[in-house]
Amino acid sequence: MAQVHAGKVRDLYDAGDGLVLVVTSDRISAFDVVMTEPIPDKGRVLTAMSAFWFDHLADVAPHHLVSTDLADVPAPARRPELAGRVMLCRRAEMLPIECIVRGYLTGSAWREYRREGTVHGEAMPSDLPESARLPEPVFTPSTKAEAGHDVNISFSQAADLVGTELATRARDLSLELYRRGAEWAAERGIVVADTKFELGLVDGELVVADEVLTPDSSRFWPAEHWAEGATPPSFDKEP
Repeated sequence: MAQVHAGKVRDLYDAGDGLVLVVTSDRISAFDVVMTEPIPDKGRVLTAMSAFWFDHLADVAPHHLVSTDLADVPAPARRPELAGRVMLCRRAEMLPIECIVRGYLTGSAWREYRREGTVHGEAMPSDLPESARLPEPVFTPSTKAEAGHDVNISFSQAADLVGTELATRARDLSLELYRRGAEWAAERGIVVADTKFELGLVDGELVVADEVLTPDSSRFWPAEHWAEGATPPSFDKEP
């Protein structure tokens, strides 16, 4: 099978008939650097979590996943070591933006707020403490950098890249995906502080792709340890 993309964590192969095979490795990428030591079975965890969320949120957004069953993938990929880490997906034309949603005041949002009193340029109430829940989730798109760091961009800049209509649809869909996912997680004792979605077009339809609400794409906090004014311990890949 021909490889069509080698990513920091995932490798993509042409599966024919408008399909791609996504293989999720155990590599760990943090702060835009691929670490030398993998985490055993990390790829299987990411695949299982994404498959769950694609299905759970299917009434909010269509997705590109076809199957995670090894029996459904092309014969060359039916290898035991790939069990649990493959996704057969519809090939999508990916949007050139990261669709980030922030629900809590942490990370770069907290740093901006301390400097400017804003989150992604949007005015916020005064005197919010670190890790405070924002009044409403905020859509904070960024570029997709092939090398180096992604760069935060305004909604108007995102619209320049993909068009106003598509940028609006991407924003609204990302916010609803976050709300639904965060609500489900909260009922189970997990705070989704922020997350990143990858969206693309399949036959003109906007779909959610790549991964959804995993520790690689999201900041998860145990609700029992969350408190305003402090940085809770985190279940995600970055300290």
